[in-house]
Amino acid sequence: MQVILRNDVDGLGKRGDIVDVADGHARNYLFPQGHAMKATDGAVAQAARMRRARDLKDASDREAATTVASTLVPKVISVPAKAGAEGRLFGSVTSSDIASAIEEQTGIVLDRKVLQVDEQIKTLGQHTVTASLHSDVSFPVTVDVVADD
Repeated sequence: MQVILRNDVDGLGKRGDIVDVADGHARNYLFPQGHAMKATDGAVAQAARMRRARDLKDASDREAATTVASTLVPKVISVPAKAGAEGRLFGSVTSSDIASAIEEQTGIVLDRKVLQVDEQIKTLGQHTVTASLHSDVSFPVTVDVVADD
């Protein structure tokens, strides 16, 4: 059965895509959840409009993410943390700490979920954190952990 997706569905497609699925999957899951509608002639035209709107939104999101990336890449974000005499932190620096430091120092509001801290930051000094604002835009953010007096 051919259906038009109303929402992005993992493993199936994005909003506005026309996909072939099993009848039972469409009837028992996609239709009741509101994720899809049957592909009729009128609905195919509506799907084309949905795809155009998705592409425009995707382009504007990518442009905004690129602008944020060009602003944050050259900067070094300073994060104060309590540390012992040998430079070891009491605890660790989290993505929430980094997101609030970015907002405080640059005015750019980032969700903590877009920041990927590869390994826990438990020492003073410079560390690199990856920010993924869009599927096509990910960039490094340099974080300098300094001792909080």
